Amino acid sequence: MATRIGFTGDVMLGRVVDDRQRRRPVDAVWGTVLERLRELDGLVINLECVLSTRGRQWRRTYRPFHFRADPDWAVPALERAGVDVCALANNHVLDYEEAALRDTLEHLDEAGIVRTGAGETLEEALEPAVVSIGGLTVAVIALTDNTPEYAADGASPGTAWIEIDRENPETRRRAGEALERARGTDPDLLVASLHWGPNMVEEPPVSFREFGRWLLEAGVDIVHGHSAHVFQGVEVHEGRPILYDTGDFVDDYAVDSRLRNDRSFLFVLAVSEAGVPTELRLYPTEIDDCAVHEANSDAADWSRERMRELSAPFGTTFQRDGAAMILSFED
Repeated sequence: MATRIGFTGDVMLGRVVDDRQRRRPVDAVWGTVLERLRELDGLVINLECVLSTRGRQWRRTYRPFHFRADPDWAVPALERAGVDVCALANNHVLDYEEAALRDTLEHLDEAGIVRTGAGETLEEALEPAVVSIGGLTVAVIALTDNTPEYAADGASPGTAWIEIDRENPETRRRAGEALERARGTDPDLLVASLHWGPNMVEEPPVSFREFGRWLLEAGVDIVHGHSAHVFQGVEVHEGRPILYDTGDFVDDYAVDSRLRNDRSFLFVLAVSEAGVPTELRLYPTEIDDCAVHEANSDAADWSRERMRELSAPFGTTFQRDGAAMILSFED
């Protein structure tokens, strides 16, 4: 029987989401998607905030937004949804400086939610998250090209930062080190979670396409992209998927009427007992009242058609099963 692992776009639990959640049940943030999340064998998210009530806003460089969620509700919410892995390589893990990042690491560790992509040092940030899901050993690495001032080094906390350029020797060295560590765990499935590129961009640049393919050629089984706040197309390379951007899953952001950053999907990968991806299902979602919901029929139609348009240049076509879009990797 296949193991089903969910992947989401940005999960931002701070600001207005945090305020609303203080006055409603902890699992309300997952709206009508909660049951589907809980039915999965595993769940990987990009956590786009810190889990802390401490720290002061980053002022060393200009940062217009700062995201922080109260761990008293946010950690139980992650647990209720069955989150297994949090990717932390993004442009918000130092929004409230080192104290809040350290709180985030501690709270996730105490909850048994494995994390990767940020840490006390670069060494820690490059360590993979390793978890058993449905009898499979899954290793996840997380990297970002956002906010270089948040990059960890040998003595300072922060993110696993790289430049997205497969020809760059330092990029290949750092990404290669993360991959080597992940492969050293002998995983059945290897995931690369990338917070890459600017906001509100609808298509990946050539450098991202080249880097994503290079990762798959290096043994990665799925590229889990995020950062643009809007979903992008899906490409299949050597029988493995590149999710160039999974969009936003939950947040409080203003909605662009054309790009519809409130709409995306829950991406569910089916994996065989041998650790081979066999199918990808895309369940349309939409954000309303600072919570994620199953998309209504009009929103779902829009998202499915848009995903077909964005994926067509990669030669990717989908089948339909109810509300879901299906992409099969089997011959």
